[in-house]
Amino acid sequence: MFAKPHAGRSTLVGLTYARHPIRVLGVDPGLTRCGIGVVDGAPGRALALVRVGVIRTSAADDVAARLLAIETEIESWLDACRPDAVAVERVFSQQNVRTVMGTAQAGAIAIACAARRGLPVALYTPSEVKAAVTGNGQAGKEQVTTMVTKLLRITDPPRPADAADALALAICHLWRGGAPMSTGLRPAAPAAQANRAAAAAQANPAAAAAQANPAAAAAQANRAAAGRR
Repeated sequence: MFAKPHAGRSTLVGLTYARHPIRVLGVDPGLTRCGIGVVDGAPGRALALVRVGVIRTSAADDVAARLLAIETEIESWLDACRPDAVAVERVFSQQNVRTVMGTAQAGAIAIACAARRGLPVALYTPSEVKAAVTGNGQAGKEQVTTMVTKLLRITDPPRPADAADALALAICHLWRGGAPMSTGLRPAAPAAQANRAAAAAQANPAAAAAQANPAAAAAQANRAAAGRR
């Protein structure tokens, strides 16, 4: 049921999203069954299945234990697959409040796991995902599963539907340009940003000084211009 993650994959650095694919982990949240899938791709490029599955917990267990189990599994997937972004289904109103609460709780766990690693998160409604994958925002689960199977060029349809929905979320995010991560790069850590700023200042001290004190730089430029007259 599981496709092996690509071995030796390194983080994209200095490469634009338009030219290079990124990896997205999709999560179809739920307490009893939480679909999870990973896809590589980019707009205009072939999609590739990395891994797909379902995290299951028992309704007989305490909700805290169930959420902890989901968190542990999602963390394991993040370690194994190293995605560049996470796409989670946005919870929408239903008549069954208990089901909505469980879905929201599982979705929050996925969001927190991604945030802990500094990964960008995107939320999509079921209709947005269906429209992106099938062209019909009212498509049924079987139609979504069929299209996901064709798009990923796999032989066996992902089952249950939660697994297919997770892959559809990942595909939706990829086809929408990977927002909010349009460049396909992980957000730079503050330390990395500071190191780059220091290197730039060392390479061009005049430009760094002008950026730090634009008023003084302008006055100096005016004096130099006056001296040339």
